[in-house]
Formats: sequence, structure tokens, C-alpha cells
Amino acid sequence: MEQQKILSANLCYHCGEDISGVDLVIADKHFCCAGCKGVYQILSANNMCAYYAYNDSPGKRLETNAHFEYLDEPSIVKQLVNYQDKENCIVTFYIPAIHCSSCIWLLEHLYKINPAIYSSRIDFLKREVNLSFKHNEIALRKVVEILVQIGYEPAINLQDVVKENSNRVDKALILKIGVAGFCMGNVMLFSFPEYFGISNLEPQFKALFGWLNLAFSIPVVLFSGKDYFLSALASLKHKHINLDTPLALIIAVLFLRTAFAVVFNNGVGFADTLTGLVFLLLMGKWVKQRTYHHISFDRDYRSYFPIAITTLQNGMEKPKAINELAIGDRLWIRNGELVPADSILMRGDAWLDMSFVTGETEPQQKVLGEVIYAGGKQMGEGIEIEVVKNASQSYLTSLWNKENYTHNFKQNFNDSVAKYFTIAVFIIAFNAMGYWFYNNDSIKAWAAFTAVIIVACPCVLALSTPFTLSAILSVLDKKGFYVKNTDAVEELAHCNSIVFDKTGTLTTTENAKIIFTGTLTDEEKKLLVSLLNHSSHPLSRQILNNLSYGKFYPISKFKETPGKGIRGLVNNQMVYAGNQSVLPFDIKPDQQNGVHVVIDSTYKGSFVVTQQWRSNLTELMAKLTKQFTLKVLSGDTNKDEIALQSFFSSSTAIKFEQSPQQKLAAIIQQQESGEKVMMLGDGLNDAGALKQSDFGIAITDNINNFTPGCDAILKGSSLEFLPSFHQLSKDGLKIIKISFAIAIAYNCVGLYYAIQGTLYPLVAAVLMPLSTITIISFTTIATRLFARKNNLI
Repeated sequence: MEQQKILSANLCYHCGEDISGVDLVIADKHFCCAGCKGVYQILSANNMCAYYAYNDSPGKRLETNAHFEYLDEPSIVKQLVNYQDKENCIVTFYIPAIHCSSCIWLLEHLYKINPAIYSSRIDFLKREVNLSFKHNEIALRKVVEILVQIGYEPAINLQDVVKENSNRVDKALILKIGVAGFCMGNVMLFSFPEYFGISNLEPQFKALFGWLNLAFSIPVVLFSGKDYFLSALASLKHKHINLDTPLALIIAVLFLRTAFAVVFNNGVGFADTLTGLVFLLLMGKWVKQRTYHHISFDRDYRSYFPIAITTLQNGMEKPKAINELAIGDRLWIRNGELVPADSILMRGDAWLDMSFVTGETEPQQKVLGEVIYAGGKQMGEGIEIEVVKNASQSYLTSLWNKENYTHNFKQNFNDSVAKYFTIAVFIIAFNAMGYWFYNNDSIKAWAAFTAVIIVACPCVLALSTPFTLSAILSVLDKKGFYVKNTDAVEELAHCNSIVFDKTGTLTTTENAKIIFTGTLTDEEKKLLVSLLNHSSHPLSRQILNNLSYGKFYPISKFKETPGKGIRGLVNNQMVYAGNQSVLPFDIKPDQQNGVHVVIDSTYKGSFVVTQQWRSNLTELMAKLTKQFTLKVLSGDTNKDEIALQSFFSSSTAIKFEQSPQQKLAAIIQQQESGEKVMMLGDGLNDAGALKQSDFGIAITDNINNFTPGCDAILKGSSLEFLPSFHQLSKDGLKIIKISFAIAIAYNCVGLYYAIQGTLYPLVAAVLMPLSTITIISFTTIATRLFARKNNLI
């Protein structure tokens, strides 16, 4: 039963703050206010008190007078939600109160409070929660009120609050940098007499300057460096050592040594080293934040949408770069293509597969004037849409770098060595201190401990990998090879087998020679081009470009079978185009090759496309054969078998008439045998294989062949650089390992003197940034040299 009594000594069970005035007690648990008590009651009623098992007093005091009546207004809701259909709604909120593992646990279990909220994902670093709910069962206002009731009020405004907060300047970090910089400057000023050896001339000022330096060190440690201690404590609590752990130890040791030296008049301490270290670390964090923000914002859609999309300008089709799309642009989306930006349906029958956004595979029909969200894959004939939101602002773009879409965790080199590096530093430092204490030399014990910790600063580990791989990404981008992220570069380096698709991968859509074996009237040509205009397959685009056409007939009952062909009812006549499997009857054996055309059960002939192979294929395959096991899996017939054999060695397996399922099975079989597979496809019927492969590459020739499952997009004209791309990724790992070796060399030299207690910590503090500068300079110069060696710059 609830009790009330006057008590000021207890701490609130929910938020951990002091209780003053009325103490609310439920089941021997004390609460500071009705808000905290109410949150506990909600959690208790839904069997969610495990929230308190992850952290002591994890909650926030509930202080809000917010009213959310405005969330009942449909026009406002429309501006806030990321996606909405007849049943589902997806919204992302910025929640400032997210601060610990209990927050993550609670917000990911909202379905226990209301089952209509069927999914919730947390981005802890950005303090964002992505909620999916059934809007017919629970309104957005109720969702927000539930968040408020449990102490996680979202920050809502009508100007894309999530993007605003992700792009905002981190004012807290700037303030910490300012405090650290101010204190560092003053400490350096008061340390000048010590630097020039004149401090003993005025001993009274020496003591005064020491106390002033100690005073300036306090805000640097307690305010500017606070996050390193919190991060270290959190990692230790979860039985894990991160790179902030030794940094926190360094800061603590420097401060304690400084305080000891000043208080007991035993020297000047290390206030200059301490303040300089924290200032440089915070500056590095700020630079890293800005760098990664720029990378994630620019690359999230640029690297995963097609190079160009088909726009309609004055009734004519014209390709346009995806990052140049503007509100009001008219787009033509063919069968199998994805909508790149939130748009309005203007013409056509839209049946959209939204499985990539919602996870539900049932196609949704959209009517004219209805909103079509980015990420929808058109399952029928082509549609005309008008862009209402920039591609960079659509909900789809926020999905690419989300960790919850990574099915298999792959540890990179940096993570794999960081733990052992840190543990080794701890062991050496404590052993050195213990040795000198054992030999009754406490001065050398503390000097050795301090020097070891400073010399072995893990800053190099934290900087070498992102600096190197980010530089490599920049080089690859300029050559038309858009890789997902830095981790994907490592996966590329480990590949030892390559699987090629043929059409659109080894062949090009440009300048193809096409011969039609039959005859078509002008009316029949118009019927055919009306059908082909709804397909995104390279052969369809080649034939369409070969035919002269103007306006199109409307189409219905359109169906495209990946790798087989298309059909549709055009002007009340059924038109087929493709290979034998999609035709309504069998054809003669001597007519097997080509793209066959049937109009109203009458065979009209076939388009024989003389494949235009990509340039320098023979030289390319000769280079790749030396490094990889090669294989070709084509969905086409074997008409090009002789030509393909001329490009590849006799040991290369070449298979034709492979369905998407067979390609996927082949990739899985290779992986089970221990191979690291790189898959190159055109993104049309290779989606499963591309996603399953260790590194999937979608090749594009200025058409919309967006593939969610790939790791990179490659311009067709840049295929010849594939060996150089792979070699540069391997060189990148080599640079990281060399950087680590350089750091170890620095540490070994420094540690040799540090463990003997003969290395003055001030010298150690000079070696630490010197090694960092050396590594950053080395990675920058080495990356450019390797890129030039591989003819990429």
C-alpha cells in the first residue's frame, strides 16, 4: 500500500535524486514525486521491473506540463511521421533522456506496455528511437503520451527534429573544449618558469603557480574529461574494456600525481600534460564527429541509390543524378525499380513492395494523388511520380547505416586488437609499479606507473583505422566506386573469389548492335515500345533505344519475370517480349536465341542483340585470375559461351540459364567451402546473391538499378579498376597494421625507460602526441602513395 511520510534522507528508487518533503513509498520503495511513482507503477503493472536491474536509479524525474492535443491534427502528424500506410506507421523521435542501458531496454520493450507498438529500435549515440506501430490501434498522440508517462518525453517540433538534432552543433562538447583550452593556456603560462629552469629563483611564486595549475586542472578533469570516466565505468560494469578506459586512467593518474606534488611540495606536477591531453582528445572527438557526420550524411543516399534516375522533362526522358533531384521533379519508375524520394503518384497503377521499409511483403496499391514513400519497389507497370521531399530527407536514407540491419557482426582489426592492447598496458604499468614498491622505491614506482600509462596511450588505435579507411573511401568515390562504409572496405580486402553475372555486368548497354529477324508495322512498334518502356532490364533498354517512338499506349496486366521477360495488355492486345519461358507457345529450335516478340498469339520475330562486351575484359580477367577464383553465373542462354571462354581461363566455371535462386544457392555453397565471395551483378535479378555474398557490387550504366542488399555500387566504366580497388583495400589494412607496428615501436622504446622509472613523465607526454602525429601523417601519406601506385589518383 502507498504511504506518505516526511523524510529527506532517502534517494528516489526511480531517478536516484534526493527526496525532500513528501516521500512516497510503494512496496518498500521510495519515490521523490508522483511522476516517478507513476512510472514505477506502469512498469510494475506490465511486468517490466527488469528496467531497474540494469542500472541503479536509471530513470529521470518526470517534470513536464506538455500538452499534445496538436498531435490529433492530421496535417501535423503527416509532417512528423516517416512512413504511413493503411495499417503501419513509422516515426523517429529525438529523446534527450536516453542515457544508459536501462533506457535502451525499456524503450525496446514498449510492446509490453501496448502491443500496437510492435517495433522500437534505439540509436544510443544520437538518442533516437525509431517506433513502428499500428496507427489504427494506437494514435501518434497516445504513443507520445506513453513515452512521457515512462519518463522519456520526445523533443518534437515541425522541422524534422531528428535531422535537426543529428546535424546540430554539439554545444556541450564545444563548451568542454573551451574550458579545457582556457585552462591549458593558463597552465602553460604559469609553467613557463619551470620550462626555462628559472622557477627556483622565486620559490614563493613556484608554489603559487603550482596551486594555480592544480586549480585549473580541476575543471578540466571534473567537467571536460568527465565523459571518459563515465564511459570507462560503463564498460567495466559490462565486463568490457574500451579505448576510453586507459584514457580515463591516464587523466586520473596525471591529476593525482599533480595534486600529490603540489600539496606536499614535491614538484610541479603534470598539469600542463593533463590539460593539453584532455584538450587534444576533445578536439579529436570534435573532428571525428564532424568527419563522420559529413560521411554519413553524404554517403547514406549517394552510395545506395542509383547513380542516376529517369526524370520526365517536357515529355522526354532524361537521366538525372540522384543528389540533384529537387522537389517538383517528375520521375518515371519502371517495374522492379525503387522510389528514391517521397513522392506523389501522378500516373499509372502503383503496386509497391514496401518490405524493405516495413518488413511486410504484401504489395500495397496506391491511388492517384497518394503519397508514395521512398523505398517502395514498383511491382507492376511504370508509374509517373512527383517528388515532394528531397532524397536525402526520406526515411529510406536513414536505414543504410543502421546497425540493426547488420545481420552478422564482423569485428574489424581495430576492435580485435584494442582489448589486448589495453590489457597489456595495464599489466605492464601495474607490474612496473609493483616492482619498484617491492624494492622500496615509491618515487620510481609512481614515476614508472605514470610514464607507462602515458607512453602507451591508445590514441593511435582510435585514429589509424578511421583515418586510413576514410581516405580510401574518398579515393574510391572519385573513381566511381561507392562503398557502403569503412567496415565494408575490410570485407573487400578479405575476398578471394569473384562471381560475375553477364548481362549488364560483363556487357554494356551502350552502343549495342541489334537486328530484328522479322517485321513490325508502325502500330506494332508502338505496342512493343509501350511495353518495353515499363521494364528496367538492360536488354529492354537497348531495344527501346533502337526503336523510334513517341507517345506510349497505356498498359495493364503487366508482369516481368526476372531474367525471363515481360508481358502486358497494350491497347487491348497482349504483347510478350522475352525468352521461350514467357511466350504463350513453343517456337522452332532455330529461333531460340534473342528477345522474342509475340503480339496477340502471333509470333513476330526476335531481336538478336550483339553483345557489346566491356572494354579490356581479357586483360581484366587475366589480372583477376592471379588473385581470385572466378565464376560466371548468367541467367541468359549459352549463345555467348564461346565469347566468354575467350575472356576467362579454362578453369573458370561458366553456367547459363541460372535463376536467382540458383545464383543464391551457388554463393552459399562457395561460402560453406570457406571462400570469401565477391558478387558482381546488375542489381535486377541478382539481389539475393548480392546480399548473401561477403561483398556485393551492383554495376550501373546510368540506369536505375538500385539494390538494397549490396555493399557497393560501381560505375560500369570503372570495372577495369576492380583489381586496383581490391589491392587498395588490402593496402589499407597493411597501412593500419604498419601504423600499429609504429605505435608498438614507440611504446617499446618508451616503455624500456618508463618501467625503469628513468623516463620523466613530461618526456612521456611529449612522446604520446608525437606518436599520434606520426601515425596520422603516415596514414595520410601512405594512402595517397598506395592509391598512386594502383593508378587511382
